[in-house]
Amino acid sequence: MSLTKKTFVLRINDETYNALAKWAEDEFRSVNGQIEMILDKALKEASRKKLATTGNDQLHKNKA
Repeated sequence: MSLTKKTFVLRINDETYNALAKWAEDEFRSVNGQIEMILDKALKEASRKKLATTGNDQLHKNKA
């Protein structure tokens, strides 16, 4: 994941914001962090973003 972040304005209705805020609180995240998590998951599920690889994944590739 890139360490640089793009800033933009998001306009959503109060009901949606309140639902996001409650969800974020339940998972100990900020609303911004929750939105990022939701978008990241949706992009991966739609094959629009590659899954992150870990050092263990690379080890398994090298052993094969």
